Amino acid sequence: MERNIAAGLAGLVFGLGLTVSQMVNPAKVLAFLDILGNWDPSLVFVMGGALLVTAGGYRLAWMRPAPLFEQNYQIPCDNSIDRKLAVGAVMFGMGWGLVGLCPGPAIAALTLGGPKIWVFFLAMLGGMLIHLKTPIGKWVEA
Repeated sequence: MERNIAAGLAGLVFGLGLTVSQMVNPAKVLAFLDILGNWDPSLVFVMGGALLVTAGGYRLAWMRPAPLFEQNYQIPCDNSIDRKLAVGAVMFGMGWGLVGLCPGPAIAALTLGGPKIWVFFLAMLGGMLIHLKTPIGKWVEA
């Protein structure tokens, strides 16, 4: 139960941070990504702040022998870059660049956004279901 409460609070703080920083605003994100046009550099400070918090959080976390609500840390052993990772990264970047949203901000924007946010969210869910239920994603696993 404590683990679920901690995860819920972390998600709430993350969503609030995305909202306050305007990462849930597709126009703001697209203006940040438009480095050859009308570039809005303000999200650099958001990313810089996130890096500082993450670095501090990791430093604090590694001082502990184990996480608060787990027996031990779960650290991925495989750090190889394979086709599945590369294709996923390219698709993520293309979606973020074309629409100005990625999954986290899209979920946070559901309460603030209009129909476009819901269309993106439903399309995202549809893509996840297609990948889970059909062999369409099998070609990237080879």
